[in-house]
Amino acid sequence: MSGFADHDLTRNAFLGRSLHLWQPRRGYRAGVDPVLLAAAVPARAGQAVLDLGCGAGAAALCLGTRVPGLRLTGVELQPAYADLARRNGAENGIALEVVTADLSDLPPDLRQRSFDHVIANPPYFRAGAHTGARDAGRRVALGEETPLDRWIEVAARRLAPRGYLHMIQRAERLPDMMAGCAGRLGSVEVLPLAARPGRAPELVILRARKGGRAAFRLHAPVIMHQGAQHLGDREHYTPEILAVQRDGAPLPWPAR
Repeated sequence: MSGFADHDLTRNAFLGRSLHLWQPRRGYRAGVDPVLLAAAVPARAGQAVLDLGCGAGAAALCLGTRVPGLRLTGVELQPAYADLARRNGAENGIALEVVTADLSDLPPDLRQRSFDHVIANPPYFRAGAHTGARDAGRRVALGEETPLDRWIEVAARRLAPRGYLHMIQRAERLPDMMAGCAGRLGSVEVLPLAARPGRAPELVILRARKGGRAAFRLHAPVIMHQGAQHLGDREHYTPEILAVQRDGAPLPWPAR
């Protein structure tokens, strides 16, 4: 994929305008999902974080905005998106190393490194399970080419002992995520994300720990929107989700 021309990009504000990201006008564009993923990570200054499939850098840079002083590395398959992630890091003053590579075939130097946290927002749909996007970049971002099990295997290998994986996915893929963690990661917790009260969760955030031995926990859903239905063009996120989006607040995670 060739690089993006400036007229093919938009510059969008995140986290109450404390972060600005260049994104393709017609390709894959970050929404609330990578923001929520980043908000779920209990990272501390000085720790190392690896973002698998970082795209234009949304999740890694949201995390770096909330927690200054992290050592951030992203892996991105598509060169044009990798270049965008580098540009976005530089323009926001956040050090983000971006490696252009297939996560199934990482460069030797990266395979020698370990990380305190691995984050991932993999394609949501199995190969052939969704309508193909016209834009090639969006098609790669949405449609699974590398099996989900492989994402988790790579994450587990790159995690330091006691390190955490955080992954956001569609709720229907939870069995695949659980199977991927088996024998690799423990202390698995799942935080469902429901659009409104009384609705089934469409997304989940999985947290798992390398060497963890705690029992599995399925938490009560986080509700994204106020009210039982959409009531026109007005602010409708719940206060805790607004705090994540506007103030860069961490996503409240239930205690064990």
